[in-house]
Parts: sequence; C-alpha cells; structure tokens
Amino acid sequence: MEVVSFSARTIIHRFGYKESGFVAAASLFPTHTYKGLYTACSPNRQAILRNYTDSAQSSYLCLPRKHVVASWHDFEKKEELNRPHSGNILHNRNRLSGCVVVRSQLTGTGNSDAGYPLSDLKLGSKVRGICFYAVTAFNAIFLFVLMLLAHPFVLLFDRHRRRFHHFIAKTWATLTVAPFVKIKYEGLENLPPPNIPAVYVSNHQSFLDIYTLLTIGGSFKFISKTSIFLYPIIGWAMFLMGAIPLKRMDSRSQLECLKRCMNLTAKGASVFFFPEGTRSKDGKLGAFKKGAFSVAAKTKVPVVPITLKGTGKIMPPGMESILNLGCVEVVIHKPIEGSDPEVLCNEARKTISDELNRQ
Repeated sequence: MEVVSFSARTIIHRFGYKESGFVAAASLFPTHTYKGLYTACSPNRQAILRNYTDSAQSSYLCLPRKHVVASWHDFEKKEELNRPHSGNILHNRNRLSGCVVVRSQLTGTGNSDAGYPLSDLKLGSKVRGICFYAVTAFNAIFLFVLMLLAHPFVLLFDRHRRRFHHFIAKTWATLTVAPFVKIKYEGLENLPPPNIPAVYVSNHQSFLDIYTLLTIGGSFKFISKTSIFLYPIIGWAMFLMGAIPLKRMDSRSQLECLKRCMNLTAKGASVFFFPEGTRSKDGKLGAFKKGAFSVAAKTKVPVVPITLKGTGKIMPPGMESILNLGCVEVVIHKPIEGSDPEVLCNEARKTISDELNRQ
C-alpha cells in the first residue's frame, strides 16, 4: 500500500505559506505512524485525501516521504484555498458543455437569413462532384492537349488576346458544366465588341464561377491568386490563356499586377477582376478593392459589372468536392465609364448588390 505524505516545499507551493510560519504550525498538529513511517494523517484519511486531490487534478500530493510535514487538520482549515481551483475546473466544464449544446442547436436549425443554409451532405452531391471532375478530365484529354499544341502559334500571332485559347476554354467549360448545371444568361447585348478592351468585374461565390464565366466566351484575362495555377487542368489552362497571378498581402505583386493589366488593356486585351479579393463564405457581397477601377480609370476603358447567382449554393466555398443541384444565373450589366476610381467602384458594387438583393 502506498504511503502518502507531504513535503513542506510542496505545501508552501500549493497553499502559499511562508516557510518559517508553516514549520511552526506543522508541529502543533498530531501525527500518525503507519508501517514504521511517520505520516501526517491516518491511512483511511490518506485514501480520502488522495481522492480529493485527484478530483482537483493535483500532481503534488503523491510523493513518498519519511518526515512529518503536515496534518489532516491543516488541510481542513485551508480547504477554502483549494476550492477555487476545482471550482474553476467545474465552471469551465459547464461552459464547455453549454457551448456544445448551443452549437448543436444552431447546427440543427440553421438561420433563415444565411446566404447558404446549413444542410447535410447527400451522397448524390458527392457523386455528382466526382462525375463533374471526371468529365473535366475527359474533356481535357483532347481540348487541353489541343491548347498546348496551338500555344506556340498563339504566342506568335495573337500574343495578347489569345482568342483561340479562349474559344477552347469556352468549349471545354460548356461541355463540363452543361450535363450538371443549367446556366441562364441575361444582358448578353451589354458585352462590348470583341475588339474593344474592357475591365470586367464580378462577385465571387464559388470555384464554379470560373467555369461559368468561361462559358460567356469573352477574351479576358483573369486576375487570380497564384495557388489557382497549381490546380490540375484548369490552373494550367489559365496559365496558357494568359491569366495574371496575384499574391495576396504582397504590395509588390499587386503593383506588378496593375502594371500588367494596364499594359494589356493598352494593347487591346480585356482583364477580369474579382474585386472582393476572395470567395464569399455566406453569399453576401463583400467590400470592393479599387485596383480594377484604377486600371479602368487610367486606361479609359469601360467597366462591365457581372452578377453571378447560384454558384455558391451548387458548389459552396471550401467544399469543391461536391456539386449540388441548382441553376446559375449570369447577369451582364451595362458598361460603366468614368475617370474617378472611387465613383466607378461604388457604382459597380451598387449595381451587383442590387441584383443580388433582387433574387
């Protein structure tokens, strides 16, 4: 049977006694002898004490000693000093359990105002997601290889606009999306003529946005974060199409991106921005960055706002492996012209926001 006793240093550390006062106080209390060893309490009380300290998660009270250091009465007198420690543990456990209950209730009910309602993932959505990427890969066997073969000629004869690559991309995106998602277009007459450069801007809800926008057939260069170019097939295709990489939170990369955009628009090419900078997690329109509108104002080209509706529900952000049922709407608004980036930004955002609120 294990013998439990307590050193003066342990009790001082535990209860905050001063050493001289504590040693004097320890001598006032009776001690007990158990199996030839001096202890501060009887075997029965040792068991009680061990249970008590275990409940408080103490690591100090299980050291075998052969000297008298304290008595049970001393712990009874200073019991209140130990209560806050165990009380805090119980309090934290209660708070944790409360948080779990609240979170489970929110998960079960959801919020009617949320952009993307909470729902269970169905097997059908996962199967459609697998089929979607399988069709993408199958189409790429021919179309992406064709793009690779034509790339040297595109660089030689149409280096800036790369219209052949955009035609291949439109065909590829249409064949991939058509079996799974129905796309409705509105305002196609607002698209500028192919030979007029423009700055296109759109809200960003999903990875599916890129496929959807490619079906429009415009010869524009996407502004995309560098990690997208690592995606098999679609990332490589965007590189061949002349998409412009951008490193987030890198001022030098942002400056290089804007310079390249102005250079392309000056040579007759169009560029495409997601002014929010990232995908919306809840379907609500975020704040617009002014980079795209600065390019339009300095190069004196029109801004074409585009509203995408439904892509975030079909392929939610962060859940690119699933594909839900649904319909996508693409609304192309009238071009906006001006020389003030602030005015262009506010007007474009208001146009897209009004359209999203109309659904």
